[in-house]
Amino acid sequence: MVLPIVLYGSPILRKKCLNIDFYSHENKNKINQLIQDMFETVQKVKGLGLAAPQIGKNIRLFIVETPYFKEVFINAKILKIHGKECKFNEGCLSLPGIMGDVKRKSNVIIEYYDQNWKKQKRTLTGICARVIFHEYDHIEGKLFIDYFSTHKKKMIEKKLMNLKKIYFE
Repeated sequence: MVLPIVLYGSPILRKKCLNIDFYSHENKNKINQLIQDMFETVQKVKGLGLAAPQIGKNIRLFIVETPYFKEVFINAKILKIHGKECKFNEGCLSLPGIMGDVKRKSNVIIEYYDQNWKKQKRTLTGICARVIFHEYDHIEGKLFIDYFSTHKKKMIEKKLMNLKKIYFE
């Protein structure tokens, strides 16, 4: 099932998310269905990733689906950010129509549980690392626009206000 995307202005996008209790069998089934729905949603809207807050859930869950990499991240924790700092033009499903350059390091070491509830530790680089940073920020209550300069924030102020109006209507 394709899920509705939460837009900028929703308070959930600014909350630090809670860990998922995966010892409960009932919870696992709900999470597995949610993961399926998230992949269906990201494919429908042609995104590269989706975090639980973007669909109104305050849990530490996000998915990544690029042409090179597809993975589920449950209770993820970034262990190390390193490498060359690179600028890349980012956008976000929760902030449609807003794009901007964001500087991020090129590599990440991340620990998480996968869709099979197995603990993983991976080092990722390039676009995969970039998408992970972006989605991880969501579960930490951070948005890519937080990296913009004061000047760039002023330039998008009207667009942000319009998104807030849509959300609160």
